[in-house]
Amino acid sequence: MSSWEITGTLLGIVGVALMIRQNVWAWPIGLVQVTVYAWVFLGAKLYSDAILQVFFFAIQAYGWWHWLHGDGKDRAELPVTRLRPGAIAGWVTAGAAGSAAWGGFMQRTTDAALPHWDAFILVFSLIAQWLQARKRLENWAGWMIVNLVAVGVYWAKDLRLTAGLYVVFFGMAVAGHLAWWRAMRGA
Repeated sequence: MSSWEITGTLLGIVGVALMIRQNVWAWPIGLVQVTVYAWVFLGAKLYSDAILQVFFFAIQAYGWWHWLHGDGKDRAELPVTRLRPGAIAGWVTAGAAGSAAWGGFMQRTTDAALPHWDAFILVFSLIAQWLQARKRLENWAGWMIVNLVAVGVYWAKDLRLTAGLYVVFFGMAVAGHLAWWRAMRGA
């Protein structure tokens, strides 16, 4: 356990707590957190996770901008919305195909540890992060699944604090789903 891992863990908890509250400050804190974790994952040879942090950085920047500017119409706060069943099926199919392709590529071309599980985390995290930036309720279900897989991967790679963080993230994803559901319903 390094000081970088501890810093990333603390920033992650603060960032997700703010996200649950739909607080725009979640995005800049997330930018710092993903930068720290890129370094942690490179050191653990979890290359897909390191690459994921670069994509997270871009989506975090977009999410920050999108939440501040909305759809450009009246600059009102973005509402929480849901995906249609066909869109959910499309995202799941794209995620499965992307995970298989990226996992195979990483297995053939690198010394990546757990390349297919690492690829799953990468692809489905990107999907969940994009849906979060768009304020779609289903992002939280995606995070719940990703977090469960991540706990096993990080535990196997002896990133115990990070595995613990993803246990906490799982609970926070449940809380986020409930909070956003209530916000969507106007409760």
